Amino acid sequence: MEFQTSKANQFRQLHRGPGVLILPNAWDVASARIFEEAGFPAIATTSAGIAFSLGYPDGERIPREEMLARIGRIVRAVHVPVTADVEAGYGVTAEDVARTTRELIEAGAVGMNLEDATGRQDQPLCSLELAVEKIKVVRQTVLEMRTPIVVNARTDVYLLPGGGNPDADYSEAVRRLLAFRDAGADCVFAPGLKDPETIGRLAKAVECPLNILAGPGSPSIPELAKLGVARVSVGSGPIRATLSLLRRLAEELRTSGTYSAMEGAVPHNEVNKLLGG
Repeated sequence: MEFQTSKANQFRQLHRGPGVLILPNAWDVASARIFEEAGFPAIATTSAGIAFSLGYPDGERIPREEMLARIGRIVRAVHVPVTADVEAGYGVTAEDVARTTRELIEAGAVGMNLEDATGRQDQPLCSLELAVEKIKVVRQTVLEMRTPIVVNARTDVYLLPGGGNPDADYSEAVRRLLAFRDAGADCVFAPGLKDPETIGRLAKAVECPLNILAGPGSPSIPELAKLGVARVSVGSGPIRATLSLLRRLAEELRTSGTYSAMEGAVPHNEVNKLLGG
């Protein structure tokens, strides 16, 4: 626990600079080791990527036990701090969220993403009161276990279908993120936001580290740094890009019977070495 506390403190400090904390999102041990070898100081998991790799759709369809087992394998395989995406906490009751937090700490993770999405079409976001209660439950559980964890509290306001009203979306995002911060979140997260002006406004308004989900169409990391963003993650982007390569490879193999999509593949002995073979 002492070692885990040290890692958690190290991870928390990375949110304070120098520079933006860039978090690649791993879905298994191999991807985590690739990211670690590339020199990233910490790694995040992608809940969608882990679910996809185990045969589940995204959106808390994967059982808690399978998600946490994969997170634990990733944690044990790398030396850098690992923060885990546990979606909405795998349950709506205080005990559900407390259990997820306890098991996540036991798995060795030093950070967690907690979102306000419900997966329901009639009410895509949970009430602000419930979202705040979940963060407070996490904080209470952390105190009981005497092991710190860095909480990244996420609102899905900017992921709602239809785009909504920009002014209303911004106001609601600020309202929720400030409430999450005040409930004990170390960092706040607004995926789906790509407009530079709005990102800059939000970074100033929340007055705590802001996480932005980056991908094609997003400002570059140097631009996000200038806007005041503290943390950048890429979500399920890497696994989906990998699946895109696999799709091209499969099509080439089936149609022309050639293998150009496999050119540049990491050599077998390098992968073996990467994984301790």
